[in-house]
Amino acid sequence: MLQNKQILLVEDDFLLARPLAERLEDAGATVIGPTGTIEESIALIARIPQIDAALMDVNLGGEMSYPVAYDLVRRGVPFVFLTAYDTSLVAARFRDVPVFAKPVEFEHVIEALQALTQRPDRRRYPA
Repeated sequence: MLQNKQILLVEDDFLLARPLAERLEDAGATVIGPTGTIEESIALIARIPQIDAALMDVNLGGEMSYPVAYDLVRRGVPFVFLTAYDTSLVAARFRDVPVFAKPVEFEHVIEALQALTQRPDRRRYPA
């Protein structure tokens, strides 16, 4: 499903990051990360030349992950959000980004990532 796709995983909860990474790998992806902070995520994004998509928690250690999202948008990398909060609380700026509530049904996340990586316009998030 995600064969030969490099997926950035941004999740600060190791107990969740590990199974998410395993599920992504089971779907054929190469997992970049996981990263758990904004700074670590941005630094990793700067070092990796090719990222096909990202799976990102909205809240990283009490901070909103929007700086990471802005960096991905600038690079044209599509992403999906995960959140333990009400999905309607995601910033309006990212209303076109798929948002999945935790606990997540991982099959839906895989389908969304697959769709994002296969769309010809996948790099056209609003600026």
